[in-house]
Amino acid sequence: MTERTMELEKQQTQTPTNVERTRQTRAYMPNVDIFETGDRVILLADMPGVSEDSLDITLEKNVLTIRGYTAAQAPEGFQPAYAEYGVGNYERTFALSDEVDRNQIEATIKNGVLRLEMPKAETAKTRKITVKAQS
Repeated sequence: MTERTMELEKQQTQTPTNVERTRQTRAYMPNVDIFETGDRVILLADMPGVSEDSLDITLEKNVLTIRGYTAAQAPEGFQPAYAEYGVGNYERTFALSDEVDRNQIEATIKNGVLRLEMPKAETAKTRKITVKAQS
C-alpha cells in the first residue's frame, strides 16, 4: 500500500477512555478542507450518505461538533459478499477561536459535502489602515 493510498483511507474516530458511545456503529472522521478569506472561514467536509435530516451540528462554548448518521444501503434481499467501503457515521470536533461570529454560522449539505460558512467577527476582519505623511 503506497503512502498516498494510506492518506485517503477513512479514519475511524477514537472513543475517549471515559466516554461511552450510545450507538453501536462505527464513526469515521470526515475529510475536511478549510479555507480562509478576508471575511469568513469556510469548512468543507466529505460525508457521503449523509442528508440534511441525518446531520447534527452543535456549538458549545468554543467546540464545534459535526455528526452525520448513515445507514447501510444494500438492495432489498441482498447481502454484501465483499465490500471495500466501510459504512458508518461521521463525527468530528473543532475548537473555534474568538475570531468567528458564532451567531452567523450557516451550514448546507449537497451531494454528501457539508459546507459551513463561518463569518469572522468584526474585530477579526482585515481592515486597511491609511498612512498619513507628517510634515
